[in-house]
Amino acid sequence: MTGLLTSIQAALGLSHTPIPFTSSGALPSAFAVTDLACASIAAAGQAVSELLQQHTGRLPNLEVDRRLASFWFATSIRPVGWSVPPLWDPVAGDYATQDGWIRLHTNAPHHRAAAESVLGTCADRAAMASKVAQWAKTDLEQAVVDAGGCAAEMRNWAQWQAHPQGLAVNAEPLIQFSAGSGQHAKPWKGSVAQPLAGIKVLDLTRVLAGPVASRFLAGLGADVLRIDPPTWNEPGVVPEVTLGKRCARLDLHNNDDRAVFESLLKDADIVLHGYRADALEKLGYGVAEREKLAPGLIDVCLNAYGWSGPWRNRRGFDSLVQMSSGIADAGRQWKKADKPTPLPVQALDHATGYLMAAAAITLLGRGGSARLSLARTAKLLIENGAGTDEALRAEDENDQGMLIEQTPWGPAHRLHVPLKITGTPLQWALPASELGAHRAQWW
Repeated sequence: MTGLLTSIQAALGLSHTPIPFTSSGALPSAFAVTDLACASIAAAGQAVSELLQQHTGRLPNLEVDRRLASFWFATSIRPVGWSVPPLWDPVAGDYATQDGWIRLHTNAPHHRAAAESVLGTCADRAAMASKVAQWAKTDLEQAVVDAGGCAAEMRNWAQWQAHPQGLAVNAEPLIQFSAGSGQHAKPWKGSVAQPLAGIKVLDLTRVLAGPVASRFLAGLGADVLRIDPPTWNEPGVVPEVTLGKRCARLDLHNNDDRAVFESLLKDADIVLHGYRADALEKLGYGVAEREKLAPGLIDVCLNAYGWSGPWRNRRGFDSLVQMSSGIADAGRQWKKADKPTPLPVQALDHATGYLMAAAAITLLGRGGSARLSLARTAKLLIENGAGTDEALRAEDENDQGMLIEQTPWGPAHRLHVPLKITGTPLQWALPASELGAHRAQWW
């Protein structure tokens, strides 16, 4: 735990303050997943605590509950009388090739179409498996990627360290900061109870890491507005990650919607985005354009495979990075299994999300940007010790929040928050909502 927390504190420029962790137990894994959960959540809390110290002269205490941190890295919502849709498309998953294993990520319709343009239409996993088995893993990975899809062959850590992309991303810092001038800094409008009151966060992220970051910011009083394209949906995670936010849709290929987007960007204090490295540039909203539209904007972004190297523009997700970087192979060996064994939760996404939130908070008052990647977070996890085969104590009713959250899908409980900051309760004014449920405007 100490190594993980001190590495994250150093990357964020936070003081090397020990933080108490309560309760016991850990997620069973080849890697210290619960320690990563605790350290990343603690660092986000410490960023809040040090922000409050700057403005009030008092440094609040904080602590993190290990069990709750582990649960929140899976899901925080407990539906009452309804179920969250499946996380995965029916043919997404790991498949045996002629010479190893590959993972196909087909959750988005256009990603499934890309895979099927290479392999042929597949009605189910059995049909997909028979076609994948005819390919060499490296050839199939490249073919799917070239078709605009998402795939990753299983590599071990040594192979990843020798791979051109592994070499590139592993040489990057955990968080790449670029300093702002501070000349456009706005006065702090927050309070101890709501440190981010008055902060407008434009959230352009999807699926998991970025939405985890904006959910954390919303819990501290920020006004978070999430923007999605007209047809995007991710039903398996929307009830989890839209807590505390308003969600709207804009088509950035439409001139009227572009004008709305630019107006939102001008008034934003923080923008979060998780597009591939060249995607916003292609839409006409590269770094220079964003700075011109919104001087002083805090710009925090992530991608899958890092910001240098041949894969910097490659599509990717947590499960794919686990395959590429050696995590799934290490899990296979740890489990003594005959197939890839991923982490028990999407830990790269969640941890990177809390690091994004922490980075945004540390930039308040001075501006600048921060870049993170799932693959660089993977290196942090891999290099900080083995995990455990112990099991967490099962959840009980005391873990759940006392209030019922009235969501569009039905009532639900939220688990108690794992982070406690003295005088600063993490709480959300809005329940989770459907994507596109609100107007694209600031409150």
